[in-house]
Amino acid sequence: MIYKEKFKIGLKDVWAKNEVSNIAILEYLEDIAAYHSDSVGIGVNTTEETHVNWLLLDWELEVLKRPKYGQVLEIHTWSRGIEKFYAFRDFEVYDEENNLCAIATSKWLLVDSKTAKIARVEPEIADRYQSEVGKCVFKDKKIEKLREPKEYISETTYTARRRDIDIIGHMHNLYYLYLAYEALPEEEYNKRPFNHIRIQYKNQIKLGETVKCKYVKENDKNIIVIKSEDDKTLHATIEIY
Repeated sequence: MIYKEKFKIGLKDVWAKNEVSNIAILEYLEDIAAYHSDSVGIGVNTTEETHVNWLLLDWELEVLKRPKYGQVLEIHTWSRGIEKFYAFRDFEVYDEENNLCAIATSKWLLVDSKTAKIARVEPEIADRYQSEVGKCVFKDKKIEKLREPKEYISETTYTARRRDIDIIGHMHNLYYLYLAYEALPEEEYNKRPFNHIRIQYKNQIKLGETVKCKYVKENDKNIIVIKSEDDKTLHATIEIY
């Protein structure tokens, strides 16, 4: 089943040259994923009945063409497979001329909303999504695990505020990208927009937690690793290039 929605690019969604930002694109993708789940009865408004939530584990976004402010995008999304506890979802973003502007893939974990423990995706839930098995936007069907660099060249810190916390009680997944941008050296930050974003989430950041955002550039990729103050907990690894 391919689910479709249209989104109009607003003022807050653009950066230089009035072009849509990566964060805005990911916000659209997050929303349409939620709308798709709403449509099959596994959404935000039905959590009290189903007792499950989808938790995002991984993003990979590639921008092919960057639409501008005021344009209307049509986004397609589908489940491309569900395995035990995990679901894999892909996306295509089209502009008003039906040009393919961006592709993305993602990995999600089903969680029990009462216990916050991992929940198995039962066949009754999986069947609702009518997965498009084999329909992948990237050649490699697997989302490879990102490795942590051995050394870094700079570090910033951030303490999670109330504005950062989502309905599940931890830092909203898109805000990790804001932290990554702030960790970039000025000369790298000014190279925006980047056309490839990869975010791998490991552990939640909660209200009041202070984290370290460690930066290094390897093989033309800006790598930001978000860890706890004591370096013992890995929160996320992000690649921007």
